[in-house]
Amino acid sequence: MNGRYLLHPLQNIFASCNRSFSTSEVCCQVRKMTRLRVVDNSPIGKAAMLEGKPPKVIHVYTKKKFGYLGDKVLVAIKGQKVKGILVGCVQDQDPFIPKFDSNNVVLIDENGNPLGNRIYVPIPTILRKMLKDKSYPKQADYTKILSIATRFV
Repeated sequence: MNGRYLLHPLQNIFASCNRSFSTSEVCCQVRKMTRLRVVDNSPIGKAAMLEGKPPKVIHVYTKKKFGYLGDKVLVAIKGQKVKGILVGCVQDQDPFIPKFDSNNVVLIDENGNPLGNRIYVPIPTILRKMLKDKSYPKQADYTKILSIATRFV
């Protein structure tokens, strides 16, 4: 008889638990199924954050399918699909672009207007240039997000 089976029953349970435990790197990119933090005072965003059910990314509007600062994303929040702009990312940034402790999003409507009228967290000043480059005369105007921000970093 094998000596392994003569161990205490709890030791067998702990031995099997250790085998199934794995460690991997923390994913610091915004991609599908990433949880975000709503940082404006939109009614749907405040309700979701108070319930403890933050929105999840279901689509990133870029070619590489990874979201960076200033990118547009589609999020699922309280059973609805809403678009948003990333205003803070956890991932490592280029020099002089701040790194945040959480992935922050500001919710927008189809025309690019923010759903809330105040942003609670500081947003990077580099976002000013990024959003002006993405705004076009007869399309969405993302610079309104800059006007409701109270602080810049």
